Amino acid sequence: MATAGTTASSAQRPSALGSILRAGLLAGVLDGTDAAVFSGVIRGATVKRVFQFIASGALGPKSFAGGWATAGLGVGFHFLVATGAAATYYALSLKIPVLTKRPAICGPLFGLGVLFFMHYGVVAMSAIPKRPFGTANFINQVFAHIFCVGLPIAFMTRRARLQ
Repeated sequence: MATAGTTASSAQRPSALGSILRAGLLAGVLDGTDAAVFSGVIRGATVKRVFQFIASGALGPKSFAGGWATAGLGVGFHFLVATGAAATYYALSLKIPVLTKRPAICGPLFGLGVLFFMHYGVVAMSAIPKRPFGTANFINQVFAHIFCVGLPIAFMTRRARLQ
């Protein structure tokens, strides 16, 4: 039989789905903001163009002629990937306790794993127009995947799992 303290604690514990969606939303906003600032402010691309580039993974170069509709599709893809990463980390944390015990170490490693999975898996098999390697872009991607993807997902998962 549950005690009043157990019931109150259970009622306040966030659901797995809610925790995953919040972590995916935060990572998506942070990573998307990084992409918009790095590509837009520093490199001169518009925010629309940044997200059209993401949509070009499915649509190819015709994505860039699709206006805000394909930019919106890119935003959707971006948040789908961020939420998928959050779901993966959460699911792994159920089997690998160190992921919630050491988020400051595991989060960055996970973020780098996401970067390499995206670059060598998803992007490599997509219709995204091929670009030459750029050192500044690579450094920014490492930074973003550590601080905008891995760490937020790890700390939000820890918070949700330890409540």
